Amino acid sequence: MPTVHAFHVVPELPAALDGLRTAAYNLRWAWNHNAIALFRRLDPDLWHNTHHNPVLMLGSIRQERLQQVAQDEDFLAHLEAVNKSNARYMNAAEEKMTWFQQNHADLSGTIKIAYFSMEFGISECLPIYSGGLGILAGDHLKSASDLDIPLVAVGLLYQQGYFRQSLNTEGWQQERYPDNDFYNIPISMVNDSNGHPLTISVDFPGRAVHAQVWRVQVGRIPLYLMDTNIPQNSAADQNITDQLYGGDTEMRLKQELILGIGGLRALTAMGIAPTVCHMNEGHAAFMALERTRMLMQEKGLPYREAQELVAAGNLFTTHTPVPAGFDVFTLEILKTYFADYAATLGLTFDEFLGLGRVNKTDTAEQFNMAVLALRHAHSCNGVSALHGDVTRRMAQAGYPGFPKDEVPVGHVTNGIHTASFISESMEELLNRYLGSQWGENLWDTEMWAKVDSIPDEELWSIRETSRAELVEYARRRLRQQYEARGVSEHEVRQTQGFLDPHALTIGFARRFATYKRAALLLSDPDRLLRMINHPERPIQFLMAGKAHPRDDGGKELIQKIVQFARRSEARARIIFIEDYDMSVARHLVQGVDVWLNNPRRPMEASGTSGMKILANGGLNCSILDGWWAEAYDDDAEAGWAIGKGEDYNDTGYQDHVEAGALYALLEEDIIPLFYNRNADGLPRSWVKRIKNSMRTHCPVYNTHRMVREYAEKFYLPASARYHRLRENELEKARSLVSWKEHIRKEWAAVKVERVETPDSDSNGTFKVGVPLKVSAYVRLGSLSPQEVKVEAYHGSLDVAHEITKGEAALLKWQSSEGSTHHFEGEIVWGGSGLQGFHVRVLPTHPDAALPNELPLIAWE
Repeated sequence: MPTVHAFHVVPELPAALDGLRTAAYNLRWAWNHNAIALFRRLDPDLWHNTHHNPVLMLGSIRQERLQQVAQDEDFLAHLEAVNKSNARYMNAAEEKMTWFQQNHADLSGTIKIAYFSMEFGISECLPIYSGGLGILAGDHLKSASDLDIPLVAVGLLYQQGYFRQSLNTEGWQQERYPDNDFYNIPISMVNDSNGHPLTISVDFPGRAVHAQVWRVQVGRIPLYLMDTNIPQNSAADQNITDQLYGGDTEMRLKQELILGIGGLRALTAMGIAPTVCHMNEGHAAFMALERTRMLMQEKGLPYREAQELVAAGNLFTTHTPVPAGFDVFTLEILKTYFADYAATLGLTFDEFLGLGRVNKTDTAEQFNMAVLALRHAHSCNGVSALHGDVTRRMAQAGYPGFPKDEVPVGHVTNGIHTASFISESMEELLNRYLGSQWGENLWDTEMWAKVDSIPDEELWSIRETSRAELVEYARRRLRQQYEARGVSEHEVRQTQGFLDPHALTIGFARRFATYKRAALLLSDPDRLLRMINHPERPIQFLMAGKAHPRDDGGKELIQKIVQFARRSEARARIIFIEDYDMSVARHLVQGVDVWLNNPRRPMEASGTSGMKILANGGLNCSILDGWWAEAYDDDAEAGWAIGKGEDYNDTGYQDHVEAGALYALLEEDIIPLFYNRNADGLPRSWVKRIKNSMRTHCPVYNTHRMVREYAEKFYLPASARYHRLRENELEKARSLVSWKEHIRKEWAAVKVERVETPDSDSNGTFKVGVPLKVSAYVRLGSLSPQEVKVEAYHGSLDVAHEITKGEAALLKWQSSEGSTHHFEGEIVWGGSGLQGFHVRVLPTHPDAALPNELPLIAWE
């Protein structure tokens, strides 16, 4: 091969336009309409053709055009305004103007969160995301930036990213993987202290794999991405970061090694020492092992003491609603990659395998990344209230004896970054009626109440305009799709008459997994055709989404929808937009009237696509699953629910019932309400529902609220606990390990000997609100009363005489006689009917997160 001399060639910008480069490399522009307008102003067609990539645009634009705008005073004033806005934004923390500085300034310099994720959806010009998980991660960073949370993020830089989608003449999904040009996207290489590219290495079988570190500036937040496609690696290892979710199980393991172990090493190499590490899904769980190993090496600690401190500063967020969704690896593949690494942790390989098993000694159980994450994080959460309940059910096996409701898994309901998805016209409308600072106080319910002051005419005018813009966009995309497939010119011209800018427009766009039931809408084709072709009240559907390349079931759903949409009776009213990405999503959520979501409950962990329409004035129609299960209120008249949240054992019957419910909602409620116009031509009842939705949902379902909740519920307490356990050469961490070993050893001797209720009458009848005294006599062996807490767990009894939704009343120590101890307290019955209680004993310690760390319980 001939020698190649490589150079990084950058665009030659006139001095007056130098600020364009600064603006391009901070992705704050991705959620700033004024900055986007600046780049579009340079060359609208080029902005579109470069996939909204300002770096590529600046490298592609004609030099004559740059010289021209360098003399344009209006353009230069626009550029100055954008740069001043960015400067104010970046300096706001120093002036104590951000949420974090106003509420937690005393913690500045003592807390640093590292957020690990397999994918990040920041902008379509940085294609390192596949779907909801990545968009959520990107929105997390944007809100962390807006709130000024001290956070850095870690991910992988994919050479090809996720695939680009097209459909063949049969409607079957085709995948292509164009290479990303890292030198023409808004990322920068990280250099070491010598000015050379910063690289880290991770030991693989028989070799070290190296990764180069890149930086993406997301407002105030740095996102560090690792790339193995460098000359130091073999050709095979260069391919590790080629594709997001590509390859086989072993490739997934390699990527997760680079993300978890390599990511933490990259932070260390840059002098970043996080106090809290947030694992967004189990993909990053190897980070916890590396963090433990590094602490062992730094302090000369055994594994258990180092793990104690590390787990105190780790948070695990799961988005998975079924056990099969977690990554698992076989003993054989782990032995290949981790036999030597286990030794660095001071563990035998069997002990290492136990870290990823619910039953540590079950040799038939595979190594589960979620279990590994749970074992190394004292905080865990699901991503909606319903998903938190589902996750507690899945995790219950790891907490034997504990009621499901007390399994230590919380929830933080997901949100979306409102500024990234709201249309420019709607943003301007809210500026006028909610105040120009509305975007900084998204959780303020009083502020959102002002939507009632927006004149119906103005709100509906924007809705009409947005829908018309979406129709034009869909027609343009459809023409491009037809031309790419080589259809006749006559058919291409016909697309100009597809869709009606005044018709009720419903959107359905998401990952095409089978549980999301994209084809539920087609359950009764004749009924659907009557609705879409109604002469006075037509409806139309815009659909988009990708199936995983190895998911033939998902591909079949796409094919079924596309083939139906190509029927002569449907082709003008049902449109499938290929190659779903963030740009397509923005157009859809800004223009549709209704967002449809019909997953098979309870398979939707959260779902965020429907949240993106809220501030744009769209309405949701959804199964009561994920976020909609907690957002929907029948009395609020702010959207529609398909069904009543029923659970089914027969999925075929479930599909039949819920398809019927969806059709009925459309025919009897949604369509009539949309087309019910007053004498002034306005659908005032529909507009009222829009305002109800915006007022009730917008303050809650946004990532500003979500990230603030993560900070106050998890980040700040975890960081404080991490610092507390680290004090005095880890004195409290060491003590805690010893205490837990002592408790485990002695727990078998704990026994509730007898329980007395001296105040109860002969027939066991009590009145609501009257306290019942409970005395318990507990044998503790060598444990002291101060090392346990004794509780009366009480509540209503179901037909099986089991307590439902129980509460715990603390029984206080009264006296001791040998190893038997008397505890006493009161129960106050909060409801009538059949009630009951158990007495139980649990370990307690002021420095322990229980029962996360020590799931021990002894029942009467």
